[in-house]
Amino acid sequence: MSRYDSYVICTSPRSGSTLLCKLLLATGVAGNPGSYFHKASISDWLRSFELVPEETVGETETLDMVFRAAIAKGSLATGIFGLRLQRHSFDFFVRKLAVRHPDLATDRDRFQAAFGRTLFIHLTRTDKIEQAVSYVKAEQTGLWHKAPDGTELERLAPPRAPVYDADEIARCFERFAAFDLDWKNWFKTQGIEPLRITYEALSYDPSAALGEVLEALGLDRGHADGIAPGVAKLADETNQEWGARFRREKSPA
Repeated sequence: MSRYDSYVICTSPRSGSTLLCKLLLATGVAGNPGSYFHKASISDWLRSFELVPEETVGETETLDMVFRAAIAKGSLATGIFGLRLQRHSFDFFVRKLAVRHPDLATDRDRFQAAFGRTLFIHLTRTDKIEQAVSYVKAEQTGLWHKAPDGTELERLAPPRAPVYDADEIARCFERFAAFDLDWKNWFKTQGIEPLRITYEALSYDPSAALGEVLEALGLDRGHADGIAPGVAKLADETNQEWGARFRREKSPA
């Protein structure tokens, strides 16, 4: 039996969270982790769960409906709720968490009240240049994830050839660095010591990283055996060329 009722993957885009979520789902014992509160919008949350509250229902009751639906979808029959939170919408999420639990003093206490005993996982990408390059390229090409057999899993725009954009890479670099700092500061203020996993370690040995999460949850890490990654790396020569060029251009003369 798990020592936790839930876990939260605290991350930012292009850090391997889709890979980790698919691995955890594939174990059959660790819920169905997903971005159930991805956008900073209650209306979007309602649409995603196909919920239509009565007009007379207030915000607290509406949020209760959403959270019940999220927990059901994110737990399946495993008894463990998995959640992925991106930093860009995190502040909105915790404000709504406070609406549900106004008598509790800290975010940590509100998480526990909403989701039970919670393991926090900080999934980060050490190489912020590679992270920024990956994001800019995905934005341009429209392709965000593909399966190991090459099948497209997530395309958000029509195909377009990528074009090197140093300014946009720099903006994303700063944004992702700020996201990491924000997570670290939040953990510190809440007295949370998260399980820390890097994209680099996850992508190098997915099974080992998965086993580490299972063990932290109090589950048998043997459930990680034989589970293959559900997504393939998108990085190619273009990523390498952009990364190398950006480093050259930004390095001191």
